[in-house]
Order: sequence, then structure tokens, then C-alpha cells
Amino acid sequence: MEKLTFYALSAPEKLDRIGAYLSERLIRDVSRHRYGYVCIAMEALDQLLMACHCQSINLFVESFLKMVAKLLESEKPNLQILGTNSFVKFANIEEDTPSYHRSYDFFVSRFSEMCHSSHDDLDIRTKIRMSGIKGLQGVVRKTVNDELQANIWDPQHMDKIVPSLLFNLQHVEEAESRSPSPLQATEKEKESPTELAERCLRELLGRAAYGNIKNAIKPVLIHLDNHSLWEPKIFATCCFRIIMYSIQPQHSHLVIQQLLGHLDANSKSAATVRAGIVEVLSEAAVIAASGSVGPTVLEVFNTLLRQLRLSIDYALTGSYDCAAGVSTKIIKEHEERMFQEAVIKTIGSFASTLPTYQQSEVMVFIMNKVPLPSLQQSIEAGKAGENRNRLTQIMLLKSLLQVSVGFQCSNMLTALPSAFLDRLLSAALMEDAEIRLFVLEILISFIDRHGNRQKFSTISTISDISVLKLKVDKCSRQDTVFMKKHGQQLYRHIYLICKEESNVQAHYEALYSMLMLISIELANEEVVVDLIRLVLAVQEIAQINEDNLTAYNRCALFALGAAYLNLISQLITVPTFCQHIHEVIQMRQKEAPYLLPEDVFVERPRLSKSLDRLGPEVFFWQSKISEVLGGSGYNSDRLSTPYIPQLTDEDRLSKRKSIGETISLQVEVESRNSPEREQRAPAEEITYETLKKAIVDSVAVEEQERERRRQVVEKFQKAPFEEIAAHCGARATLLQSKLNQIFEITIRPPPSPSGTITAAYGQPQNHSIPVYEMKFPDLCVY
Repeated sequence: MEKLTFYALSAPEKLDRIGAYLSERLIRDVSRHRYGYVCIAMEALDQLLMACHCQSINLFVESFLKMVAKLLESEKPNLQILGTNSFVKFANIEEDTPSYHRSYDFFVSRFSEMCHSSHDDLDIRTKIRMSGIKGLQGVVRKTVNDELQANIWDPQHMDKIVPSLLFNLQHVEEAESRSPSPLQATEKEKESPTELAERCLRELLGRAAYGNIKNAIKPVLIHLDNHSLWEPKIFATCCFRIIMYSIQPQHSHLVIQQLLGHLDANSKSAATVRAGIVEVLSEAAVIAASGSVGPTVLEVFNTLLRQLRLSIDYALTGSYDCAAGVSTKIIKEHEERMFQEAVIKTIGSFASTLPTYQQSEVMVFIMNKVPLPSLQQSIEAGKAGENRNRLTQIMLLKSLLQVSVGFQCSNMLTALPSAFLDRLLSAALMEDAEIRLFVLEILISFIDRHGNRQKFSTISTISDISVLKLKVDKCSRQDTVFMKKHGQQLYRHIYLICKEESNVQAHYEALYSMLMLISIELANEEVVVDLIRLVLAVQEIAQINEDNLTAYNRCALFALGAAYLNLISQLITVPTFCQHIHEVIQMRQKEAPYLLPEDVFVERPRLSKSLDRLGPEVFFWQSKISEVLGGSGYNSDRLSTPYIPQLTDEDRLSKRKSIGETISLQVEVESRNSPEREQRAPAEEITYETLKKAIVDSVAVEEQERERRRQVVEKFQKAPFEEIAAHCGARATLLQSKLNQIFEITIRPPPSPSGTITAAYGQPQNHSIPVYEMKFPDLCVY
């Protein structure tokens, strides 16, 4: 062997003839079953190959590959393994010159076939499969970086290589599972086809360039489809975990796009299959580096929301083909529900990988998809349409909640843009209790930026707030601007939600959390005053009970007010205020414990039906609170003004505005300009003090105006028809008489220079001048 190696190195041009001779001998020995000579010939070839790196090695390699192919074609496992080992040694050699005519198609096919070996003997089967995997690894190493050789990324090769590796990943042999523990396992047992296949797959994916990712991932999806591996989803998740960690990070979004496309392609598959794909998507998104979902972020969410909508349709119609209404597959509602939950979880996973500004865009995008019963958006009619709308609303709001939970933004103005907040609060006025609860939870997750939410999960009147260990920061300038802009809108919706009869304990807990979080996160002095007024107005809802609420709802509102005022009094630390609140709570404990959260928000609430006969000592009094807080520098005028919610067009989205309300608004405008109104007081002198007072009092004036407006609306809603008709008739008569006066004045003659009228009022005058001939000063003419 030494002489032969020396001869080959000294006369490289003879190398191809040496190779041809050895190849001829080996083929002859294989066919004559002289396996000893076969081994000698292969060893000689291996040593020559390792020693010679000259330019003329290409022709020698042709002979070498012919011999390896001959061994691989043999049915003897030992010869197959011998050929594979030689090929692996060759694959590790870096050649000086490229080859233009070398083909590896046979080797890819043969090694893939060996990977699927089903030999009866377990040990031999394992050895053949491992040889096949090593062979594929060798082919990849030899070809992946050489553009002049066969392109290993072509689908024809990938469709063989990838499934072969996945097959070995999937089948863990029984002998391995019987191994007592990794520590006691021998070195031989440690190297299994599964581990080798995983290592080879990682190496293959790690070498994949941008344009090759698609060809590498597609066979994985096809393999999982063909072998029904989406349903248990354990293997599919494992595969994509390997893929996501192996590829270059900047290519992550390509894998996610492939999965989304596959989900669309399987939109009529069983719910369990779709759920498996979505779970894998969720895992892939978590692994993907931040922001690597790629440029088509909204397309990702669009696909997921489209699948959600389809699933709702399938569950309602019981068919995958909504138009035909006939389906060969039986749709199980619980499976569709499981799929919907998986989609919602995935939306949350995706959103958590995005930067803040993109999360904000995604939330606006999802909210715009929520069907709302407003004039701008058409709602499906009929019972089926209502069900579909309700399910869609709930699923989309659940998705929104998933995104908002992981959303962290210090600036509330950017976190909750006006258009988004308007739509979200519109949903808060819907009659469906579940939808209202979702809206409250979403708002809470936005407002809670310091993790205080859990501390208000139970409503109670604790005597010492310090045990809660609240994290409180000073209200920032942006938060102040946000509350100036949207505060009244938030208060109004809290007030209206409190009036809903379908509220349960969860709603009151959410409302309590909302009030407390606004007080901690967004409150300045003005906001605190408004919140106290709001809670006192809520107490009034329960006290007067115009909306005929149940005893539970009324007691819950009383208890909610007590719990909030108890905590806010401790937060703003005004001793006299604390004392008043404490006194009322103590009085309730003695006289009416059913007005406190400890008796209401329990499994079996202890209620009272005699709520209309309560004494004044168990109520929080606005006049008293105004007095004690006014003495500590708070705006007592504002505190003493009762809270009245603003009227807007979307006052009740689920209930259309009545004709009475529309008329009342018209009459209100008319009455404001009517001649019946009192004449204004003479103009007072304007000084700095009056200007200051005007600015301070403007809010109180607005409140009074709103109260007057509310009374007008109430009158037209509740008064008998005869009274309204009489009122409108009197107004019309009055208007007609005023018009008659105006007409008469216009046809009267102009006054004489002496200032006296020459004829009696009402008599026809010969020299009266028509209006169109009258001369007006230039400044009066438009």
C-alpha cells in the first residue's frame, strides 16, 4: 500500500487507471462473493483518496463512486455499510477543483431507501438506517456549498432527504426506550438513528439560504399531512422547534408564512388537524426572534382571524361547505371550540414577539373586524346572523384581550387612539354580559402598567391599604392629557355598565378594578374628584332604582361604592374624609351588612328586600364629602355638582333611540332660542376675577346644562301623550303669534322725525313703504 501510494503521488496521471483497475476488481469480487478482496480493494481506494489531492483526482473519483454505488446496490448489509463509510470519508475531503459532471441522484435515492430499512433483525436495521442518515449527511456536505454540482435544494432531492430524516426522528426503537437511564446507557446506545437524524436535519437547515427555505419546509408539511401527525401535535411541535432553532434567525418569518399558507390549504380539514397546525404556529412564533414575523404582519393576523370566522361558520352550520349545507364529515362543536381557543392563543403568541408600535396596529386591526350594531357597519339579520355576530364578537374580543395582556406602553394616548377607544367602548354598551366583561378586562389590561390588577381581584373594605403593597407612580403629563381627552367618556361608560341588570359578580369585580386602577395609574386631583362624583352617582342609581334593578344588583352597587370610597379615602389621606367613610361603613356593618362587599360578593349573598326603607346614616353624602374635601383644597363646587353622564348618539347601541328622544333634542334647541326665555341680566364689568371664575365654573355650567337636557329628554320619554301634545300646541301658538307681530312690524311706516307715530297701530296707512323699497344703511346690507 505504501508503494502504491508513493507511485500514485509521484505519477498523478496514472491515478485514473489505478482507480479503473481497482474498480474492475471490486465489481468482479462482489459478483463472485469474495468479500475479503472487496474489503481490501475499498481500503486501498480510501487510502489513495485521502493521500492524493491533485487536480487529476476527478477521474479517480468517478471510479471510486462507481465502486461505492456497486456496494450500496448489494443486498448484504455489511457491504452497504462499508460503501457508506467510504462515501462519508470522501464527503469530508475538500477538493481543489470543482466537478462539472458528477451526479449524486443515485446516492440520494439509495441512502433515503436505507433510512427506511425494515430488516427483521433490530440491530442490523438500526445500523442500516444510521448508515443511510450518515450517507445523506455526506451528500449534503459534498454538494451544499458547490454551485457547480447538483443542486441538493431542488424539490426532487428535498422530497427524499427530509422525509427520510423525519421518519427516523419519528420512530424511536423499543430497544432504546428500554434503556434504564442516559447515564447507564453505553456509548453504542447513545448514538441512535433518532439523534443522528436530528443532527443531520439541523445541519441541513442551518445551511439553507433565503431562497431554499421553502423547498426544505414543504416536505416537512407534506410528511406531517401524509402520516396524520398534526393531531397529537407533539411530533409536529418537536419538528418545528428543531427547524426554528436551526435556521438563520432572519429567515424565521418564511417558516411562519409557509405554516400560514398550509393552514389556509387545510381550511376544510378536521378541526383537530387545524388546531395542530395553529399550535405549531404558536410555538414557532414564540421561538422567532422579536419582529421576525416579517413585513406582512397584518397578513398573519388576517389569516388567523379568517380561520376563526370560518370555524364559527362551521360550528353553526355543521358543514364545511356553507353553501351546499351538506358535508360528508361530521363537525364536532367541542373540537371547533378547541381550534378557536388555539387560534386565540396563537394570536397572543404572535403579538408578544412584535414591537410595541406593531402590537398597537394589530389591536386596531382586530378591533376594526369586530361587528358592531352601528350605522357604519351592517349586521347580519335573523337568529343565525345574531349567533354568528355574537360568537365573532366574543372570539375577536378574546383575541384582543390576549394581545393586550402582553402589551406594555407608558403613553396611554398612543396605546389607546381615539378611533380604537371609541369602538371598544361601543362594545361596552352591548346587552350581552360576556362581551361587556371582555371590554372591561381589555381596558384594565391597558391601564394596569404596574401589575396592581391582582390586588383588586376581590372586593373588600380593608382597614389598612398598606397590606396591598401597591405600586403608585405620579401621574405623567401624557396621562393627564389622556384623561382630559377621554376621561368623561370612560366615566360615562362605567356609569352605564353599572345600570345593566345582567351584571354578575365578575362585572362588579372588573368595575372595581377599573375604578381603582384609574385612581392609581391616571389620577390627578381633578380625576379623583370626578371618580368620587361618579361613585356617588352609582350609589344614587341603586338608591332611586329608576331602572328596576334586582335586589342583588342594588346591593352590589352599594357595596362597590363602599369598597371604592374606603380605598380612595386612604389613598388621598384626608383625615375628615376617611372618618366620614369609616363612620358610614361602621353604620352599615351594624344596620345593613348587605350593603357591604363582605356580604354581597360571596357564594351565597345575604341580601335584603327592604332597600327602599334605609336610613340616611348608611349612605355616603355628597354634601358632606364636598365639605370635608373642600376644606383640604379640593374643588368643592365641582364635588357638590351631581355627576350626570354626557348624552351621545351611541347611548344605547342595542336599543335604537326613540322618536321622543329625537323630538326632545329638537325642542331643546328651539327652547334655548325661544322668546319665552328670560331677558339676560345687564352686562357686568369684566375683570380678572370674573374671567378666573368663568374658567373654574365652566365645567359646573356644562354639568347643569347636561342636567337640564336630561330633564327635557326624560319629560318626553315619560310624560303622557296628551301633556306633550298640549305643550307642543302651546309652543306652536306662541310661535305663530310672534310671527304675526314680526309681519305687522315689517309693514308699518317708518317713524316720523319727531319720534311719534302718526296713525294708530294696526290701521292701514296710505304712505306705507313696501319692504323691498325701504332704504337701509350700507352696513346693514349683506
